[in-house]
Amino acid sequence: MSAFAFFGALEIGLIYGLVALGVYLTFRVLDFPDLSVDGSFPMGAAVAATAIVAGINPWVATGMAIIAGGMTGWVTAFLAVRCGILHLLASILTMIAAFSINIRIMGRPNMALLGEDTILTPFESLGDPMLMRPLVVGVLVLLSAFFIVRLLNSDFGLGLRATGVNARMVRAQGGSTAFYTYFGLALSNGFVGFAGALFAQTNSFADVTSGVGTIVVGLAAVILGQTLIPGRKIWVAVTAVIVGSVLYRLAVAFALALACLACRHRI
Repeated sequence: MSAFAFFGALEIGLIYGLVALGVYLTFRVLDFPDLSVDGSFPMGAAVAATAIVAGINPWVATGMAIIAGGMTGWVTAFLAVRCGILHLLASILTMIAAFSINIRIMGRPNMALLGEDTILTPFESLGDPMLMRPLVVGVLVLLSAFFIVRLLNSDFGLGLRATGVNARMVRAQGGSTAFYTYFGLALSNGFVGFAGALFAQTNSFADVTSGVGTIVVGLAAVILGQTLIPGRKIWVAVTAVIVGSVLYRLAVAFALALACLACRHRI
């Protein structure tokens, strides 16, 4: 595997680490099977790309992408809590609806960002872009992980975790499981939208099909990470899912490198 392929896989792995954090919140913390991440990921990319092309500051565009992703999760929670639709079906409906919305946002199936300034542009001049890009993304992922750890270790986070473990007990204590569900899904998909925005800016394009298989990657990262790094503490679990995401992308890159070598030998 070349250095370019390695750092590229590291960069993508860190970006999908944000997806893994979102999946961890829904599947592990809230015990809510949320497939709408396949829609919130390209929505984050679409909103960020459209805003950047329109001349909006890349950081503001990224913030807009996070909000858009959070709204996707809120819609899923609304369908599940208010409309009484099964969790899995509610997330599937949101995912399908998001596809059309993403096309409407961009006005086309895909949008290029070549030549546009992104949040990475100021840092690329500080050193080798191949090294600086994963470094900047890594810092953003670490800040996100720190936020989640602090949140889940707070009193509010305890209620959030209790909602996934024993919702009846939360209601008996006067807590609102509906509010925790709304907040948890919005936060989860906000992180996924953040990942979509970073993906669009690092790859210089946004595409409505970029979210296909996002939930699979997120689940693989969570399962792989927590298998390799088991632990009951929040910071251990959060670290594990990020490490799992990076290892997953490195494994994919390594497999592709082996396939290329095999093709060369055949030729």
